Amino acid sequence: MSDQVKGPASYFPAIEKKYGRPVAEWKDLIRASPLTKHMELVSWLKTEHGLGHGHANALVAHTRAEDASA
Repeated sequence: MSDQVKGPASYFPAIEKKYGRPVAEWKDLIRASPLTKHMELVSWLKTEHGLGHGHANALVAHTRAEDASA
């Protein structure tokens, strides 16, 4: 059985290394944003914070999934 992380969370180590912020901080920024639509949040992370599309998409998808299951 493999313990390898799959899905959006598989990007987290690379996101933390590349952008120098913990994932929890990115999630807090996403949750504090007045934007509500997935692609609006992705675009905002890309333009305002310099994230690549895949990294921004992974953070938004994971954060929104967490919030939906809470």
